[in-house]
Amino acid sequence: MLLGTHRVAATTSNACNRLFLRKKVERSTPPSAEELAQREKFASIARAVNLRAKDLSKINADIAAFKAQKDQPGGKPTMKSWYWMVCGEEYENAQG
Repeated sequence: MLLGTHRVAATTSNACNRLFLRKKVERSTPPSAEELAQREKFASIARAVNLRAKDLSKINADIAAFKAQKDQPGGKPTMKSWYWMVCGEEYENAQG
């Protein structure tokens, strides 16, 4: 794995780029049941977000609801984060 960083700061030093190398790491333990459940939850919500974003019957209502909450305290700043909030709540309600 190669990770590069660039620091943007008002300094006279030109040493603001760094590269880090890491060897490939193999997982030593199998995923736990809880981790598998979290993966399934994430995948389910991601599918719901993608489907809802493409659903023409809900786009206008979703945009209006997003804009209404965007500037409120605790509001979601992006449409994608709003979709994740809404679809996450729907997933939790469906699970019981």
